[in-house]
Amino acid sequence: MKQFRAVLNRLLSILAGVSFIAMVVLTCWQVFTRYFLKNPSSWSEELVSYLFAWASLFGASLITSERGHMNIPILVEKASPTVRKYLAIFGELVAFAFSAIILLYGGIEISKLAMGQMTSSLGVAVGVFYIALPVCGVLNMLYTVLNIIDLWRGQDSLSKEDA
Repeated sequence: MKQFRAVLNRLLSILAGVSFIAMVVLTCWQVFTRYFLKNPSSWSEELVSYLFAWASLFGASLITSERGHMNIPILVEKASPTVRKYLAIFGELVAFAFSAIILLYGGIEISKLAMGQMTSSLGVAVGVFYIALPVCGVLNMLYTVLNIIDLWRGQDSLSKEDA
């Protein structure tokens, strides 16, 4: 299971990194065409905004993998290790529910809805770019299940709760 997580983390890191590099290159291209060629490239600006969304969602999935999502540790810090474990599992269940309802279900619905709408410069269906939502929803759900298994087995340190 750790090897599967490591491979998935590596893949997401590569995708997020490639997205970031592409954003930098496209932004430089945008600056070049705007200030030197006096003919701004509208497609690159539009693509950068979509790549930013994808990179952000991939990064959010990586954070879910590390159990680095937002929490308020003030009460958890005072609890016993057993209660901490159950609170951590509860937190993962909440993250799973959010991913299932908002990202997966909502992402599928908005993607279907936006398939008829075309981007202004790229000429691609907007729904294609929204597919990042359900993809990351599935990734987050997978990661939360892996996190719960690790927590249940005691293989995951609860030190992240203390941070």
